[in-house]
Amino acid sequence: MHRDRLDELKNRIGLLDYLSRYDWQPCRRSSGGQVAGLCPLHTETRPSFWIHTRKNLFYCHGCGRGGDLIRLVQLYHHLTFPEAIAHLRRHTTTSLLDDAIAFYRAQLHRPEAIAYLDQRGLHDPATLATLGIGYAPGACLAAHLLDLGYAPDQLRQAGLINPEGRDTLYRRMVFPHGATLYGRSIDPLCRAPHRFLHTGKGGLFGWPWHPSAPQVILVEGFFDVAALWQAGFVHATCGGGTHLNSTQFQQLITGKRTVRIALDADAAGQQAALSLSTRLHQAGQQARRILLPQSHDPASYFAAGASADDFRTLIEQALP
Repeated sequence: MHRDRLDELKNRIGLLDYLSRYDWQPCRRSSGGQVAGLCPLHTETRPSFWIHTRKNLFYCHGCGRGGDLIRLVQLYHHLTFPEAIAHLRRHTTTSLLDDAIAFYRAQLHRPEAIAYLDQRGLHDPATLATLGIGYAPGACLAAHLLDLGYAPDQLRQAGLINPEGRDTLYRRMVFPHGATLYGRSIDPLCRAPHRFLHTGKGGLFGWPWHPSAPQVILVEGFFDVAALWQAGFVHATCGGGTHLNSTQFQQLITGKRTVRIALDADAAGQQAALSLSTRLHQAGQQARRILLPQSHDPASYFAAGASADDFRTLIEQALP
C-alpha cells in the first residue's frame, strides 16, 4: 500500500476514537494534548498507557510498546500488518455509513419526505428514530461527506456514490440495515424502486432485536416492518422480498419460535408464504400464515385505517 494512502488511513481515525469503540476510557488528561488510561494491551492496575491525540501515537510505560494506529490494531487484535490494514478499512467504512445515515436522518424535514411518509401512514417519531429511517434528497451527500474528510474513492467503494458521482439512493427513503443501506424510491414511476448498496440485502432486517424472540412476524418490506412497529408489533422483521436467502432462513430456524408470515395478499405473496411455511415446518419450526385483505400488505393495511386490534384478529385467524 502506498505510503500516502497509509498515512491517510492512519490519520482518518483517531486512536482515542478507535479505542472508545472498545469501551476504553481515559483516566486523566495533560495540557499537551495527551490522555492516559489503563493499557489495553496488558493487565495493569495503575494507568501507564498514553495517547498523544495531536500526533495520533501511543506509548505504554508499563509494557514498553508504542506506535501508530496500525501498530495498535496489530497488537490489540493479534493481526499481521496487512490484516490490520484490512480491519481499519472495514472500520472506516462503518464510520462512513454511520455518517451517511446521520445525514439522511437530518433530511426527514424536507417536504417531499414528509409527504411520502404521510402517504405511507408513518408519523410516529419514535418509530422513525428507532429504525433509523432517513431520506436521500440527492446532490448534497457527497459534498457533506467530503467536508467530513472522506475521500471520493471511499464513497464509491462503499457504494454511496455511483460512477457518475451521484447519490446512489437519490430520492429514496433510507433504512440502515446491518452493513448496508436499503432505499425505497418516492417516485411512483421509478423503474427500480428498491435498491440496496452493492453489498446486497444480508440477513433479516433488525434481527439483532429478535434472535431469542419466541415469536416473530415476517413481512416482505421495510415499510411493512415500520408500520407494524408503529402499531406496537415490535417483533416484526423482513427479508426484503418474498424469498429468503440462506442466511435469513437460517436465522428463522435457529432457536424455537413461532414464525407468523404476513406477506402481501397477491398471488405471488401467498404462494411464497405457503412455500415458506412448508419449509419452516419441515425444519421443525412453528409457522402460521396471516391472511391480509385482498390487495393489501401490512403497510397499506394500516395506512387504510386498520387498527392494532384489527391486526390481532388476523393473527388469531392465521392458518398453519
